[in-house]
Amino acid sequence: MTVCKAWYKWSCDKRLWSQIDVSRRSPLTNQALAGIVKRQPTSLDLSWTPLARRQLNCLLTRLPGLRELRVTGLPWSCLSALVSPTLPHLRLLDLRWCEGINDAQIKEIISPPGVGSTRSRLRNMVTLHLSGLDISESTLRLLQRHMPHLEKLDLAHCKNMSDSSVALLSAPGTHSQHNLSELTLSGCSELTDSCLFYLKRLSCLTLLDLRGCSGISRRACDAFISDLSNSALYCMMEEKLIQRLD
Repeated sequence: MTVCKAWYKWSCDKRLWSQIDVSRRSPLTNQALAGIVKRQPTSLDLSWTPLARRQLNCLLTRLPGLRELRVTGLPWSCLSALVSPTLPHLRLLDLRWCEGINDAQIKEIISPPGVGSTRSRLRNMVTLHLSGLDISESTLRLLQRHMPHLEKLDLAHCKNMSDSSVALLSAPGTHSQHNLSELTLSGCSELTDSCLFYLKRLSCLTLLDLRGCSGISRRACDAFISDLSNSALYCMMEEKLIQRLD
């Protein structure tokens, strides 16, 4: 199908394409990649779409204004393209249920590029989804060191998360203690009622998801809400889903 030049120009205006979703599609063609690059989105969803490393690298190097990237379910063989000095300054990264990612891979992605560099390419990160990944406290230390603006963290179904992990995130004087507003720990079976003592130290907490945490009791959640009632109003929206109301 052919269209006039004016229509083509308007249809490719990047103001119309700030968000592009090509999730759960068949493998992307070179023509599709070129179309994405031409439209220069700030938000791109590639979740569960078969993609080669060279294709992701092509997108990352040609989308300098990209701020949100969702790659849920993709394998490390593709996502190793994130280890690049030309990685855009992302504010949101979704790595949920990505295959083959553990502490070592997260370190490669987050660590500053090049010898002598101290600033991570992901230092502007605000929202990070790590659900289902085989990560430990070493990853949490990396987040504290290199993501000073992190506000929303998703650690759902990360089997190694424990009470000591929560204590680390809420340690006095850390960026995470002062900045974390939303924390998802649903399905973390190693957590116990004791973690709620540490969670009270998160000064900006607005949403806490503990659904599916079998080691945490409803009574402990009620006590958590009661203990914070002097400073803010919290409510149990669902079983073990706690939200700040004011």
